[in-house]
Formats: sequence, C-alpha cells, structure tokens
Amino acid sequence: MIRSFLTVSTGTLASRLLGFARDAMVAALLGAGPVADAFLVAFQLVNVVRRLLTEGALNNALVPAWLGVKETKGADAAAAFAGRVLGTVSTAVVVATVAACVLMSVIISALAPGFTAATRDLAVDYARLMLPYLAFAGPATVTMALLNAQGRFALTAFAPLLFNGALIAVMIVLFLKGGDALHAALAIAATVGLAGLLQLSILIVRSGGRLATPLRVSFDSEMRGFFAKAIPGMVAGAGPQLLIVVGAIIASGSASAVSWLYFANRLIELPLGIVGVAVGAVLVPELARNVHVDDRDAAASAQSRGLELAAGLALPATLGLMALSSPMVRLLFQHGAFMAADTIGTAQALVWLSLGLPAQMLVKTLSPAFFARGDTATPLWATLKGVAVTIALAIVLGRVFGVQGISAAIALGAWGSALSLIRHGVTAFGFSIDAAARRRLPRIIVAALAMGGLLWQIGPRVLTSADASIPVHAVLVAALIAAGIGLYGLFLALLGVINWNDAIRALRQSGA
Repeated sequence: MIRSFLTVSTGTLASRLLGFARDAMVAALLGAGPVADAFLVAFQLVNVVRRLLTEGALNNALVPAWLGVKETKGADAAAAFAGRVLGTVSTAVVVATVAACVLMSVIISALAPGFTAATRDLAVDYARLMLPYLAFAGPATVTMALLNAQGRFALTAFAPLLFNGALIAVMIVLFLKGGDALHAALAIAATVGLAGLLQLSILIVRSGGRLATPLRVSFDSEMRGFFAKAIPGMVAGAGPQLLIVVGAIIASGSASAVSWLYFANRLIELPLGIVGVAVGAVLVPELARNVHVDDRDAAASAQSRGLELAAGLALPATLGLMALSSPMVRLLFQHGAFMAADTIGTAQALVWLSLGLPAQMLVKTLSPAFFARGDTATPLWATLKGVAVTIALAIVLGRVFGVQGISAAIALGAWGSALSLIRHGVTAFGFSIDAAARRRLPRIIVAALAMGGLLWQIGPRVLTSADASIPVHAVLVAALIAAGIGLYGLFLALLGVINWNDAIRALRQSGA
C-alpha cells in the first residue's frame, strides 16, 4: 500500500508543482483585478466539476462497485459493467456540458453575485470556452478509476501532468508575444478544453482501451443503483473545492478577494493533493477488498496507516504554511501584474485557510472507510454540513474581517465535516485505530509542533530583507523549507515514530 501511495503521491506532487508554475504565470499575466476575478471564477467552476469526477471522487464509488461485480460475477461481467458506466457517464457529461453552456449566464450570476455586469460577461465567455474540457473529463475519469481498481496507479497519477503542461506551454507563448490581460485570459480559457482532449487521448492509448467492453449507454436497475451511490460520493469527494466556491461567492463583492482566495487555496492544495488524492486512490481499493472478505484487522491496519500518513504531512504543512505564508506567496505569485498588496491579501487568507488543512486531510482519509462499505450518503451529509457552516460563518465574519473572515469560515466548515465523519464512523462501524497508530500519532503531533515553533522563530531572522532579489529570496525560502523538513524528520526519528532504515527496507521489499 505504501508503494502505491508513493506512486500516486509522486505523480500528484509533480502535477501540483506544475500547477504552481501555471498559477504563477496566470498571476503575472492577469494580476488580481476584474479580469483575473472573472477568469478564476470560471476556472473554479470547471475545476469543481472536474473534481466531482476526477482526483478520487468518482473513484470512491466506482472502485468498490467494480470489485464487487468482479468477485461475484467474474471478469467479463466486470468489463461489461464498466462499459455501461463509461458509456452512460460520458453521455451524461456531454448533455450536462451543453446545458451548462446555454445556462452559463445564470450559473455565473449565482456563483458571483457581487460582480459588475462587465466582469460577469467576461466570466461567462471564459467559462464557455473552458466547457469542452468537461466532456472529455467524463470518460477520462472512468478510465482512471478502473485502472486504480486494478492496481495500475502510475498512469492515473501522471496523466494530469498533461493538463498543466498544455496551459504552461500556451502561457509561455503569451509571455513572448506580449499583449493585454483580456486577450491572454481568452487564450488560456480556450486551451483548457484542448488539454482535456490530450489527457483523455493518452489514457485511452496507454490503457489499451479494453477496460470497459462492450461500450453502451444504460439506465437499468444496476446502473440506477450505482449512480444513486456515485453521485453523493462525487459531491462528498469535492468537499474542499465546494467550500472554496462558497467562500468565493460571498467574497465576489470585494475587489480582488476572489483572486486572493484562489491563489491562497492553491498552496493548500499541494499537501492536500499529495495525501488526499493518494489516500483516496489507494485506500479505497485496499479497504474495499478487506471489507469484501470481512478482514477487520486488515481494514483497521489500512485505515490506521492512512491516518498516520495524512497526519504526518498535514500537521507540518499547516504550521509551515502559516509560518512562511508571506514569503511563499511573494515568491510564487508577486510578478508582473500581481502587486505587493495582492501578496498581503493572499498571505492573510492563507494563514486562516491553513487551519482547515488537517480537517480536510481527515475527511479525505476517513471517507474511504464509508465508501468501501458502499456508504456514500454519510460523507455527502458531512460535506453539506461543512458547506452550511461555511455559509453561515462567512456571511458574518466576512462583513467584519473581510477575506480573512471568509477564510476562517472555510476552515471551520472543514472541521465541521471532519467531526461529523468521526462521530458517524464511531456509531456506524466502531471506527478505531490500531495500537501502533495510537502510539505514533501523538508523537507526530509533538514533532510537528516542535518543527513549527522553530520555523516560526528562525523564519523572520533569515528573511530580514523584504527587498531581496528574486533569486536570493527563492534561495532563502527554499533553505527554510528544507530546514523545516530536516528538523521534522529528525524529531520523528528521535521520538521513535519512524526508523529510516526500516522504511527503506520495506519499500525495497514492496517493490520485489
């Protein structure tokens, strides 16, 4: 499981790093004004729908269902089931894409009620240009979930690199040609659909196209039952993005606030993606197999390892993002049209959003325990509770504290979802962790706090000059991040959380 986790995490890390490069270029080209706000609202709309389908969301429902059919009816029946899912999902997504294109003005008005008419019209144009991506995302998602179910994680982990790579290539051309933000946004939006086609093409070619046959559209009782479970799971899997969208809706009346929230959330998504996507892709199949054979000890062990891995990254990431919020935002985004005032606003939002990162990691790690048992309703209700908490608090805190208050509301909404899942897990199936996790988790917390405290102390002393050149600033920030990672690893070893020799030996054995 750790080997598969590392494969998915590596691919996700590479995709997220390319995503940072993409967003840094977007910030430099568009800044944080009306054009950027319009573009980012449209991009978030497409991104949320993409997350409803990809990055583990549909995977959570399809993998247990496919494994159940394969184990009870055989491989041919599983392939036929997959063919019906692929055909039906693809058709439904195409129909939904056409409907969204027609209703886009209404959708953008609902997502950004505070926009002026001119900004809203820009967002509508950008969103319509991006929509073709969603038509390609449907079949791509089903293909990736089927590959995950068969333990083929490498292709699904690295396929998303093509999306960011295509956007970066176009933006390099835009930098070389020059031009205004308006035309740059149009070009980037048009590229999104082409990037989706590229990603789907490589999946079809590399998978061999034999995962789902015969291909057909069906709404029989088996398909209706699958979608009755899949749709709640898809919504639950996109919980973090839904919280950001809710925050953006409330922030849309404030100039540049949508952009600040977006860029701050991009930093949150690096650790969340590495663990959340990997745990969702690897833990769901692992737990599903254990649940099918009623191996409770193996299920508890898998769940415990997932929690340890999530906590082991979430806690130091949270403290590191808070301690280095301004330096990292300045390094990544303060170029071109993105000004110093935008760095301040984004960094303030990042500090508060970071407090919700451990909760989002918990949701990503706890949800597979429900998905593996065919329960997608409980994670859905937990997500909806988090959205309700975010809406209520963002309306109040946003009026008093601006974008910082909205960011805090998003973090509290994430904790509402996590606590709801914990409570229902204990009630439904006696959710518990094994003895090893009970020993290691408190020590992980101590190691993270020690690292965070030291980083908070040495950070301001190292970054003494706000006017340092970009190369010097980059070196200093990289040195601080490396120091934080080194200190955290040292504390984990001193506290007996991990033995590096044993870890390396286990990885070698898993690859044998």
